[in-house]
Amino acid sequence: MYKIRFQLTPGIAIALAGLMLPWGSASAATDTDTFDVTATVIAACQISATDHDFGTYDALSPSPLDSTSTITVTCTSGAAYSISMNAGTTVGGAISARLMTDGANVIDYNLYTNSGYGTVWGDGTGGSSAVAGTGSGSVQNLTVYGRMPAGQGEPAGSYSDTVTATITY
Repeated sequence: MYKIRFQLTPGIAIALAGLMLPWGSASAATDTDTFDVTATVIAACQISATDHDFGTYDALSPSPLDSTSTITVTCTSGAAYSISMNAGTTVGGAISARLMTDGANVIDYNLYTNSGYGTVWGDGTGGSSAVAGTGSGSVQNLTVYGRMPAGQGEPAGSYSDTVTATITY
């Protein structure tokens, strides 16, 4: 019978000892870093207006005809805005005296910032005022007060004008 004898050199013994260690006991290296996340929110507004319908006007009535419509504004929270209106599209009309036409016939009306009918809603010129506000991030409804003076003796017909409301922010 033969005996086989192995003699390990110190380098081989260390290498075999390393293989016998549990694999999980070696430490892993890590590194971390931070980064910023950013966004810029811009001021933004949207405007929408309902038609202003005075309904039926009685030229013989001693009282003016009043009506309302609504301008809807949605602006970014904190955004300052101003809403102005032009004089309309009828030739000869002005912010201080807007006009509706039916062919060659003309009838007066105006739009106001409040129910007292004391301040014309316009562009800030000629004694008119634009309406200022601050956005809330939600819908804001603004009332437009319209008035047709009493006693206008124009012929019966369907009178109209087109006014542009502009929001500046």
